[in-house]
Amino acid sequence: MKHKRLIYFILTVLLFSCNDKLDYNYPNVVLVITDDQGYGDIGYNGNPHIITPNLDKFASESIRFNNFNVSPVCAPTRSSLLTGRYSLRTGVTDTYNGGAIMSSNEITLAEIFNQKNYKTGIFGKWHLGDNYPSRPSDQGFQESLIHLSGGIGQVGDFTNYYKGSTSYFDPILWLNNKQKKYDGYCSDIFTDEALKFIEKNKDNQFFCYLSFNAPHTPLQVPDKYIQMYQDINPTIINGDNLNMSEKNIQDAKKIYGMVTNIDENFGKLINKLDELKLKENTIVIFLTDNGPQQPRYVSNLRGLKSQVYNGGIKVPFYFNYPKIHGKDQDIDFFSAHIDVLPTLAKLCDLPLPNDRIIDGVDLFDKNVNKNNRDFFSYWTRKSPELYKNISLSSGNYKLVGNSNYNSPIEDFELYDLEIDPSENENLVSSEKAIVKEMKSRMDKIYLELINSKNILKKQRIHIGTINENPTFLNRNDASGQRGIWNQNEVYGFWKVKFESGIYDFKFKFNNLDVSAGEMILELGNNVFSSEVVVDKDGFVLMNRVEISKGDFDLVPFLKSNRKNILPFLVEVKKL
Repeated sequence: MKHKRLIYFILTVLLFSCNDKLDYNYPNVVLVITDDQGYGDIGYNGNPHIITPNLDKFASESIRFNNFNVSPVCAPTRSSLLTGRYSLRTGVTDTYNGGAIMSSNEITLAEIFNQKNYKTGIFGKWHLGDNYPSRPSDQGFQESLIHLSGGIGQVGDFTNYYKGSTSYFDPILWLNNKQKKYDGYCSDIFTDEALKFIEKNKDNQFFCYLSFNAPHTPLQVPDKYIQMYQDINPTIINGDNLNMSEKNIQDAKKIYGMVTNIDENFGKLINKLDELKLKENTIVIFLTDNGPQQPRYVSNLRGLKSQVYNGGIKVPFYFNYPKIHGKDQDIDFFSAHIDVLPTLAKLCDLPLPNDRIIDGVDLFDKNVNKNNRDFFSYWTRKSPELYKNISLSSGNYKLVGNSNYNSPIEDFELYDLEIDPSENENLVSSEKAIVKEMKSRMDKIYLELINSKNILKKQRIHIGTINENPTFLNRNDASGQRGIWNQNEVYGFWKVKFESGIYDFKFKFNNLDVSAGEMILELGNNVFSSEVVVDKDGFVLMNRVEISKGDFDLVPFLKSNRKNILPFLVEVKKL
């Protein structure tokens, strides 16, 4: 009898270790996130103008987390979503200016899913670093189809930047780190490729991250969707008249068209799961990354994208997994992007990292009091600023700092969100004891986060490895002056780590005569300079530069007519 048990045990161990398809009982996961779609940009949340039948139906059948919060802007939300940690712990501080590169030592959802033999794929927006070792493929995604930087056609997305007002159509995307031209509209492309990934992996468990870059600017959408909204007046909502400029009105019509296109693609996704008979064993999540960028209907919430008021950070979050809920539900306790990873880890029996702080909680753990916990939110360009667009939520209360670093208590704002979800009545005068106590906790969290190791030692782009050669350094990941974007006369640099070797450099400049001048490259204490040499494509060349192994701030500039000009793009190739 003992021998039979031993044989059975050995066979079981061998079977489970050799067959990566045995985990079929673990749920598939499809995580869908959109970009700059606000709480009111969906019919289910009371918008009578927008056409979102598929999302409305999905919401009506799902668990609706009605108090779900994210970061005020894109990259911080995405880093928290994938790690279960505050963005500052991951090294992400901004949407550009070098602040949208997540540390490679972070452990993402994709990496955790890999440990359970899941197939992992991302389709759309990444926005957490465009170079090794911070790309999706370096952070656990086995298949990746993405655009660069924060948006298709933005300055960091040099493959589509020069297309201008048509960048969302027929884009050049990055398939597993290689450029590839696609035909069609970006949201359609990302959805179609995600569906191929699901079809290909229908017999395995999979994690599909469908991350739309729409309805983020630039507001480009096929004419079919623009025509749908030509005759609406988005300023009239349920008898109320919103204060919108003519530009806001036209923008809203385009955005509603972009959302309707997303809705149709979301319908295709649900239909594919039905067709493949995967729906019962698939967790499908829909959320957005922050509030709307432009003024429009926001379901009576205060604020927009980039602000810590509810209009900037409260978003729709719909969770559908037929195995754990027989019907739709409304859940009103506090929840946030940091909770997604621990929740999925529990449902999918995934190992949580035990060597770091996970800030989120399992949303279905009945032993956790979801309402009595602190949630810290902030955003300012480049780095956090004390008491500038910063908040702490706890229970019913939300403390907001929109003042100076040394402001007195009276300059803060306190709201009771249970009775005042629109954040209209500041209680700071009547509830000073609560304000002082919450400010003390805000200070403690702020100091802890800004001293995170990944903030103090920011992630560097690795150059000269076999993982990426050549390396393209784009403006989204350039540090330097606050607000650095596509300017010519601006100080900027890239934080890099070189392997020793000999390198060729190519520098791209925008709208500039580069026929004369001196090209200068600073790497720490090493300075290399040469007269300008331009190739047939207009790139300024510096060939055969010998560089030692080390960490450097790479500072390139063209010295011309008493001006120092920063390149728009730098290509570095190890010979």
